Amino acid sequence: MASPRFLLLFTTLSLTVSSAISGSVVEDLANLQPPSDFNTTIMKNCQHNPSLRYCNSSSMDLKEIFKFTIVASHLCNESKNPNCVHSFDNIDLRNRPKMAPLYLSYSFFWKYCPLTVLSIDLSNISLKGSFPKEVICCEQIQALDLSLNGLTGEFPIESFAPLTNLTFLNLSYNYFSESKISDSQFFKRFNDSSFIHSGILPSDRNYTIKAILLLVGFPISVILMAVCFGWLCFQRPDYLPRMFQRKHKFTPSMLRAATNGFSRKNQMVRSEGVEIYKGTLRDSTQVRIEIYRGCISREKRKEFVEECKVLVELCHKNLVQVLGWCRTRNQRAIVTEWTDGETIEMWLSGSAPPWKQRLKILIGVVDGMRYLQEHWPEVVYDLRINSVLLADNHEPLLSRFQVGDQYSNNKKIHKFGIFLLEIITNRRSQEFERGEAGLIGHVRDNYPENLHRVIDARMKLPENMFDQAKHGIELGLMCTDQSISKHPSLNQISHMINKVYESCLELAPQNHKRSHGDGVNALERIEDDFLVTAVVGKDSSNG
Repeated sequence: MASPRFLLLFTTLSLTVSSAISGSVVEDLANLQPPSDFNTTIMKNCQHNPSLRYCNSSSMDLKEIFKFTIVASHLCNESKNPNCVHSFDNIDLRNRPKMAPLYLSYSFFWKYCPLTVLSIDLSNISLKGSFPKEVICCEQIQALDLSLNGLTGEFPIESFAPLTNLTFLNLSYNYFSESKISDSQFFKRFNDSSFIHSGILPSDRNYTIKAILLLVGFPISVILMAVCFGWLCFQRPDYLPRMFQRKHKFTPSMLRAATNGFSRKNQMVRSEGVEIYKGTLRDSTQVRIEIYRGCISREKRKEFVEECKVLVELCHKNLVQVLGWCRTRNQRAIVTEWTDGETIEMWLSGSAPPWKQRLKILIGVVDGMRYLQEHWPEVVYDLRINSVLLADNHEPLLSRFQVGDQYSNNKKIHKFGIFLLEIITNRRSQEFERGEAGLIGHVRDNYPENLHRVIDARMKLPENMFDQAKHGIELGLMCTDQSISKHPSLNQISHMINKVYESCLELAPQNHKRSHGDGVNALERIEDDFLVTAVVGKDSSNG
């Protein structure tokens, strides 16, 4: 007598027209209907064997269970089990690539997988795609063979946890993704032969390739990184973190990038041996780049660098800030801050500035000169109205610095005297045949009776301010007088000009004479001191 476990199979077989179920019946499952007493048969089976999978289902689908019995009977015979009436131990579809996908598509069969099935062989059936998780529904199986297929993707290790009875597994010759299965407890239940060329375990060849790539690729990558880092250090250090950047040192590549390849659009001035560009550094700082072309000796290049090291230390509101330098065999460059303002010469010619603003410019120029004299006496500068720049806040900026004791203090005072006369008269020494001497002679010829012909008439000075301008002329003549042995110092000049500027600010209709007198008296006292000094000097020489 058959065991209760197979009662359903007996019942099903008795319901069919023939004990041999053809493949067409399996293919036409959609049209098959369970017999009228099928529900009673199911209930009896569940009473005899409650562990049957369909007995534990929350809702019984009789039509689905009926189709399951048909497929189970057919598959048992297809798998060549010796006695399907009593036992269904093995699902064997190996080497049957056309039939196997059909059975795998019957999800209802795997859902109610017979409890007697202990082995599933789906090897060499040309199975493609991901792992067929349907077979895992047969949790009682002891053997599973999926070798010689084309399965790909991740191997579902976690899904195998319920298969506690599984002792044989063959996944060889597939294309699964490499997995850390060797680190899991699951792997310890099987040997390496279960995973030959499955793709799950890293192969020796892969290890060899990785080792070669590591041994060859790592040194190459280190070399490339070193080359790139070296290139950045020597060509574009501005791309490095600030801690690795060479302070104040610019490279030709940095200047080329800042000026868009030294484009004509960025070129401001070009003359023999000198080019001036406007540029933008990588940090968006706008700069003025003076480039001097031509080969010079190594000694001269060294002197140039030493000079630049001094210039970058200059820091004063009335000095153009020197940001750095660039030195190569064929060119030298000085990088300074960019000033959108005009030169003093352009400012005088265009806007006819009033006397008060001219005094403020003179104060700023003297302050810058005093700073350099006190802290950097070896630095000389170009004190001409076409070289002194005007910042946006109308502060004058001395520029075009050089290092070297080229000018004595008297020479610097003389240059300031010329600058002062040009500020007050709005005349240029270049306008005269004898240059600076011509300008000084022109002023002396009209001093003091005809100063209205000398002082810039566009200022429209009232009488009190005209007197201030007159004493400014006198100061300029003192600074440029070569016949006296002692010229006013920068501190004295600063004191005089500041006094005049303060009196100019204080002038008002009710007290302008007193204020004007204060400024004039300050000038007169200093002038008297220099006249005495000059006389004493001459008497001493005669004695």
